[in-house]
Amino acid sequence: MLRQWKLKLLACAALAAFALPADMASAQSGEPIKIGLSMSLTGPLSPNGKQALLGLQIWEEELNAKGGLLGRPVKLVYYDDQSQSAPVPGIYTKLLDVDKVDLILGPYATVPAAAAMPVAIQKNKMIIILFGLGVNTEFNYKRFFAMIPSGPDPKPSFTTGFFEVAQQQKAQTVAFIASDLEFSRNACDGAKTNAKKAGLKTVYDRAYPPSTTDFTPVIRGIMAANPDVVTVCSYPLDSVGIVRTVNELNFKPKLIGGAMVGLQATPIKNQLGPLLNGWVNYETWVPDKKMYFEGTDEFFKKYQSRAAAAGVDPLGYYLGGWGYAYAQVLEQAVKGTKSLKDDDLTAYIHKNAFKTIHGEIKFGANGEWAKSGMMQVQYHGIKQGAGLETWRGMDYQTVLTPGEFKTGNVVYPFEKAR
Repeated sequence: MLRQWKLKLLACAALAAFALPADMASAQSGEPIKIGLSMSLTGPLSPNGKQALLGLQIWEEELNAKGGLLGRPVKLVYYDDQSQSAPVPGIYTKLLDVDKVDLILGPYATVPAAAAMPVAIQKNKMIIILFGLGVNTEFNYKRFFAMIPSGPDPKPSFTTGFFEVAQQQKAQTVAFIASDLEFSRNACDGAKTNAKKAGLKTVYDRAYPPSTTDFTPVIRGIMAANPDVVTVCSYPLDSVGIVRTVNELNFKPKLIGGAMVGLQATPIKNQLGPLLNGWVNYETWVPDKKMYFEGTDEFFKKYQSRAAAAGVDPLGYYLGGWGYAYAQVLEQAVKGTKSLKDDDLTAYIHKNAFKTIHGEIKFGANGEWAKSGMMQVQYHGIKQGAGLETWRGMDYQTVLTPGEFKTGNVVYPFEKAR
């Protein structure tokens, strides 16, 4: 009798497993596909890095709920790079040699991403980085891809629209200030190319140390040169300091901004409030109806419902969605090739377009986007005490370029928007 019951129980268990969808049944029994990365979870880049990580975690959970990849669950393995380059090579060596991850994703931002490249190249790994500017310019690595809408000519892309506006307003002279870091140098090199094309004369050009906290001498130097246009290429803490100093010194150039990382983050918008009025700066996504695609609204609702508990940017517009989107590219490449082999994935990504929550993406020969999607926006009409509902919408910002995303015209000169 006992033997008969055991046989019946075994038969029921077998039928239950058979009744599950094939991918779900195997996903429950398969070894996880491990995807390794570093992310800026502390340090000056962490407000953006934490957004990206939450986007990745939402992708991981949703994918596993649908059965995973190749009949196996996926598992993110990640470490904090502290917003620096120094820890990154060791992190990726550990991921590959100790954690034995199957695939890697690159870090967020130019400085950490560039530091990951030598390890990826040495190990022949395909790598998709997140928001690094011109990282592959020197390496020319064929297994490299960049999830950033800078396009085939990345260095000028951050300020192309900025100088289009300057040229339309018949500006004559320009000043450049940039942090002495790889991103800022790259963006500033591109800005100088754009300024030359626009016919502007350079009257001031200075790189400041990344440790700079007092920007008064820098801004006073620019004021003495009296340029029409001031191009700023900065990291988050610098961006805040420069905006505050321009306000304190009552400096009023005709156009100011360009390639300032940090102004996109909701906590920084909360800090600066009306001080942002008049500034023109790059953006990669805004909550305009033209920027919504399949899954976009659902993603941001889920992200925002979890943001407070996760201690991250409450809206996630700058990096949350892109963290999800660069994982979508990897997911579609694995599904398309039915493979985890880096060369197979590389070939597939080069040949195919990818549907993401931020639209369809196609990569060019150098691993950058085949077409630029960078925007320039101007902030205006921000009142003291502006909060989350202000930043959630488009009332405080106007997309100036490119034409397909334009929502209005520049307020010029800068002083009129103050």
